[in-house]
Amino acid sequence: MTITDTSSAAPTVRKLSSLQLASRYGTMLALLLLILFNLAMTPNFLSWQTVNVNLTQVAAIVIVATGMTLVIATGGIDLSVGSLMAISGAVAPMIFLDTLVPIADPVLAVALAFVLPILVTMAFGWFNGMLVTRYAIQPIVATLVLFIAGRGIAQVITNGNLQVFKNPGFQFIAMGQIAGIPAQVALMLVVAAAAFAVMRYTMFGRQVLAVGGNEKAARLAGIPVRRIKILVYVISGALAGLAGLVVVARNSASDANLVGLGMELDAIAAVAVGGSLLSGGRANIIGTLLGALVIQLVRYTLLANGVPDAAALVVKAGLIVLAVYVQQRADRS
Repeated sequence: MTITDTSSAAPTVRKLSSLQLASRYGTMLALLLLILFNLAMTPNFLSWQTVNVNLTQVAAIVIVATGMTLVIATGGIDLSVGSLMAISGAVAPMIFLDTLVPIADPVLAVALAFVLPILVTMAFGWFNGMLVTRYAIQPIVATLVLFIAGRGIAQVITNGNLQVFKNPGFQFIAMGQIAGIPAQVALMLVVAAAAFAVMRYTMFGRQVLAVGGNEKAARLAGIPVRRIKILVYVISGALAGLAGLVVVARNSASDANLVGLGMELDAIAAVAVGGSLLSGGRANIIGTLLGALVIQLVRYTLLANGVPDAAALVVKAGLIVLAVYVQQRADRS
């Protein structure tokens, strides 16, 4: 009779289960702990003003990070999103301020200010996708092109000038309310919900994950890999353009030097903390939303308790490293 020693087996199972639980629910737990800490230590944390500030600050990040989640799910990355926000934010005011072409109808001008900038950033997203697919350039290098050149394009469009404006019709996207909810927060939720539905219930969503999981197998299975990759970069460009409109509408000004600055890092951090694999094959849209909230609350918590803002950058980096570590260990299990 062979006697099997199982004394070390149980701890191993428990360890693997803990890693898997941390990978799946760690972001939610971190968000809960941050909320509990602030309830105990931060005055007026539950005031409407505090909630409103945190939600409006995170709205643009979530919109951009949603597009970033789709790109990363295919095994890519998009470093150009911050610069595309700057381009979108530069083009929009020039339309309703009659800087480009005089438009007599103010309603039409505002409508075009929403549509044309997003079409422009979608075109740049297509450019990124073509570099990645047709010319087989690594995504980090391909999108680095517009990361560098895109902000220069925005500066050329505006001649480096600050565009200050006041247009209630255009600024509703950031300053208005829908059923008592800030319009930009409602927009954030709509974008996240739409992306969640697409990834969960559509063929496109399954194809995105298949491409990121095993591109060669996806191609052999008849999935149009090139088209899928181009589409996710186009979507990322569109959402970056939308976020750019939100930011300039909120600030009542467009500054090509500052709009979207560092947004690509915030978006990647939200995706990583939210549980999506940076190597592709997984897209956790809800996790990305929660990850962005965690990052925002970390920054708010530090500032509210007298810690310099620079410390938030260090904590953000630590969160990314921890998230990636947990993902890798959970996947190996």
